[in-house]
Amino acid sequence: MKIIVCAKQVPDTNEVKIDPVKNTLIREGVPSILNHDDANALEEALKIKTAYPDTHITVLTMGPPQAKDMLTECLAMGADEAILLSDRAFAGSDTWATSNALAAAIRKIGDFDLVFAGRQAIDGDTAQVGPQIAEKLDLPQVTYVKEFSFEGKNITVKRALEDGYELIKLKMPCVLTAIKELNQPRYMSIPGIYNATKKTIPTWSAADVAVDLAEVGLEASPTNVYRSFTPAGKGKGIMIEGEGEKEQAQKLLISLKIKHII
Repeated sequence: MKIIVCAKQVPDTNEVKIDPVKNTLIREGVPSILNHDDANALEEALKIKTAYPDTHITVLTMGPPQAKDMLTECLAMGADEAILLSDRAFAGSDTWATSNALAAAIRKIGDFDLVFAGRQAIDGDTAQVGPQIAEKLDLPQVTYVKEFSFEGKNITVKRALEDGYELIKLKMPCVLTAIKELNQPRYMSIPGIYNATKKTIPTWSAADVAVDLAEVGLEASPTNVYRSFTPAGKGKGIMIEGEGEKEQAQKLLISLKIKHII
């Protein structure tokens, strides 16, 4: 089986701060990590490889040259191959333009059975790129995958919903997007790290994947972020004390009336 995992290098959101004057992200000094949901997608591919050793896993990402560090981490976890899609022509791409570039790269890779991706990236939270890739490759898709099994070319997926789940059956090739409940991603191994450092990670440009330049980059992106800001902090809460629920309720009513809320 041949699996392609789409992954993204993202800033660690625990360290992200916003410039109070410019209202833009302060990226200097912020570490970059493998997107969490993408780690779940890779882990599921690695589980398949454990069960079927002839499985070949290719990790694909679009980003700046430093995204190779993330790809090396994926190789150290057990992926067989990694490809970086990087070109100044891709700068400023929104989800639509990004999916155009990734779909073009997947076409260049060619023969595959399954495309795995994370549900969404923690820096954008759009959950759009995976489904858009499926549409542009004309493949069946299932999002929010929390359980996964297959027999031959037939896949059975449990898709998470807010109030339950759906059981969906489909055939490969297809696109699946993973959520954190699907599995627990593994750590890099010492032999894996050693082997990963010896592998070459190719960089593909827009010309290499033959993508239309009118469909990538900032100018081709129909959506733009005009402003980002830090939400105002909530005020300190008030604890209402009293002997029993009745007295507490009376004090609450008095407080609400004083504030002219009721």
